[in-house]
Amino acid sequence: MALVFVPVLTLSGVAGRLFGPLAIAYIAAIMASLAVALTLTPALAYSLLASRAAEAQEPPLSRWLNMRYTRLLANIDRHTGAAILTVMLLCGAVFVALPFMQGTFLPALHEGHFIVHMKLAPGTSLAQSLALGQRVTAALSRIPGIRSVAQRVGRATQVSDPAGAFSSEFEVDLTPLSGAGQQHVLNAIRKAVSSFVGANFSVNTFLTERIHETIAGYTAPVVVDVYGNDLDVLDRKAKEIAAAIRNVPGAGTVRVEAPVGIPQMIIRLRNSVLSRLGIAPVDAMSAVEAAYAGTSVGEVYEGNRAFDVTVVLAPHLRQSPAQVGELPLKTPDGQMVLLKDVADITQTNGRYLILHNEAQRIQVVTAEVRGRALSSFVKAAKKQIAAHVRLPRGFYLIFAGDAPERARAQRDLLLHSMLAAAGVTLLLYMALGNVRSALLVFINLPFALAGGVVVALATGGVLSIGSVVGFVTLFGITLRNAIMLISHYRHLVEVEGMAWDKTTAIKGAAERLSPILMTALVTALGLLPLALTSGAPGNEIEGPMAAVILGGLITSTALNLLILPTLALRYGRFKT
Repeated sequence: MALVFVPVLTLSGVAGRLFGPLAIAYIAAIMASLAVALTLTPALAYSLLASRAAEAQEPPLSRWLNMRYTRLLANIDRHTGAAILTVMLLCGAVFVALPFMQGTFLPALHEGHFIVHMKLAPGTSLAQSLALGQRVTAALSRIPGIRSVAQRVGRATQVSDPAGAFSSEFEVDLTPLSGAGQQHVLNAIRKAVSSFVGANFSVNTFLTERIHETIAGYTAPVVVDVYGNDLDVLDRKAKEIAAAIRNVPGAGTVRVEAPVGIPQMIIRLRNSVLSRLGIAPVDAMSAVEAAYAGTSVGEVYEGNRAFDVTVVLAPHLRQSPAQVGELPLKTPDGQMVLLKDVADITQTNGRYLILHNEAQRIQVVTAEVRGRALSSFVKAAKKQIAAHVRLPRGFYLIFAGDAPERARAQRDLLLHSMLAAAGVTLLLYMALGNVRSALLVFINLPFALAGGVVVALATGGVLSIGSVVGFVTLFGITLRNAIMLISHYRHLVEVEGMAWDKTTAIKGAAERLSPILMTALVTALGLLPLALTSGAPGNEIEGPMAAVILGGLITSTALNLLILPTLALRYGRFKT
């Protein structure tokens, strides 16, 4: 059991952070229980049960179950071919359906709040952002379930993630709601903000955004990095890619992260005129900087505190681009000239941000996914981009975000699971004594897979990384139950000297009925609350894992008790 959990322990990245502690706790519990079972349990059993061993009687319920179970096994043995064919068809149908299931990295998280991002055209003023923000705040506040809305416009230039006044974030706090209630509020928010023309909105939860940023550096699950040398070509191709992704069903907010078009004022000094007037170019630009950006000219002290004194034009003189040319400059002989007399002043569009990655220029396109599995959306987006976007020589794109992270985690998990399976096979061979017995134990794995896949299909047909971890866990539990049955068959034949026939097969299965049922029931009852509340806040990640384990546990236990004895009777070999 501990070896089966090693693949979960070796996960890296976000998946490792989420499920690594679970694997550590499980392995520690298994090791502790093993130590207790080998030391304390035998001593307690001898001291507490030895005197009552002769008086012990089989409970009536166990006796009734064994009688019914024995009859059922006898009936199955008379129709062995039909039973095996039915199981093969069931497992075959599951394996056929498995490739068609969609995948996602993480399910939607319900954190009790949302962050609504609003981006306007680059260059939008603070006053305009606040004015539109008041209207958005009023619209969101009318949605039932929302407790408060607060707007934050831009971010300071000295922080690691600056933002202009055209970018706003709305902190939306919810009243206590269920997972379904929070999803309803999310849909209402998206509908409310869609009515504001000229603004680009995206909605997410805080933890989800931090996970997205950890994976790809952006607060979206789908990220397309376009690499190239020419900024104009990068901008053009990024717009084409964004247009292609918007045509994919399920696309939410799609945007280019470094948009062009921010208004810029270009001042080109006429050096010949400046030279004739005796004005140094650096003095002219220093005057412009002091007027519009401000310059520190001294300090004022109040007690033990110091305050900079900054000189800057009055706000009403800095509002109009036409007034820039009216800025007076002083010549060395004391004359005053206007800036427009010594410089060409034009207004144009420029770039707000130029992105780089690994010393290369890039442009980034991000997209949200709504009402569709992430894996199928990314696959469709790749086809759409390949069909409608042609990249010049030297330009290429890379998909980042949740989909590659999920694929990497799943690939690592499967690879390490294969290595763990090799170790489990070796241990089973050492414990059971022959290859046939080890294979009979592994035959129970498709039984477990069938139930897990059925539950996944019943809950939407989407496999998250938590569901994949659930399958790995399920295989360990399933192997334990199969080992209990096959090892008891070996004991009956090799230790008690019984002949390996139908009677021995039914007797061994009946004697292991209670332990297998108790093991399965205890595990199922422990997982049932988590599985039933998989969509509730706090259970979004581990809930699907518990549901997969519970579903697989039901089918694996049933088929382990009903089909495995028949298979063991036909194909098992035990030495007398």
